Amino acid sequence: MLLPWVLCGILSAAVIVMCVKIHILRKSTAEICSELRDRLDTDTNTLISVSSNDRHVKRLAVELNMHLRRLREQRHKYQAGDRELKEAVTNISHDLRTPLTAICGYLDLLKDEVMSDDARRYLSCIENRIQALKKLTEELFRYSVIVSGSEDMSFETVVINDVLEESIASFYAALTGRGITPVIRITEKKIARRLDRDALSRIFGNILGNALKYSGGDLEISLSDSGEIIFENTAEGLNEVQVGKLFDRFFTVEAARNSTGLGLAISKTLVERMNGTITARCNDGKLKIHVEFRQ
Repeated sequence: MLLPWVLCGILSAAVIVMCVKIHILRKSTAEICSELRDRLDTDTNTLISVSSNDRHVKRLAVELNMHLRRLREQRHKYQAGDRELKEAVTNISHDLRTPLTAICGYLDLLKDEVMSDDARRYLSCIENRIQALKKLTEELFRYSVIVSGSEDMSFETVVINDVLEESIASFYAALTGRGITPVIRITEKKIARRLDRDALSRIFGNILGNALKYSGGDLEISLSDSGEIIFENTAEGLNEVQVGKLFDRFFTVEAARNSTGLGLAISKTLVERMNGTITARCNDGKLKIHVEFRQ
């Protein structure tokens, strides 16, 4: 009769030991998950440490630390390369502006010379291409400066209503010149946010410039009480795949041959630097660009 009780005691002890071990393992895995998340979110040389003495848990921590070291090295290499690339682009675009300005000056001098009609037509083609290249260089320089973070932002309390109205007014002649009469709905409520006024104006200007290229003849602009800004226009030539790439640098579509493909990329960078969001959607041939800044 004693044997069953002994067996029950042994089994109970084994169960208790297993429960304790499982508890320790669960605690160790929770520690590893927490520390791994922290190491991935922050750039630190601190490695993962665990309180458990279990050799398997310790081996797991060692393996993770080895991969963290490799990941950190690759991240630093990428950051250094990315920084060097941005600086190179900034320097190249800056260096290009001087010879382009000189070329434009010589073209102006050539216009005063006596030449045939064919020569003037060729000169006009050259001038158009030079202006397109100059515009691309300016946009590239502006984009590289913005994404490199070397351009400081001056945050102040800005009334979005006022900046939006000013931007629309500056584009109104160009829009009506293309037969576009914008429908404007701006809330009476003053939407104030801590933003960089010049950056906000540039964002609106780039989006309105985008509407000039893509609009099918209409444009609706709204600012709601919640602070959401929506630009909507008909863009039948765009599909979902193209809309998903609108904020990619250098992306253009056939309808916008004179586009540098940097305007909306610049807008996205500026919006994100001011802790805002910008998205684009296309439904039933209508392109909608949503912009919103946190209060």
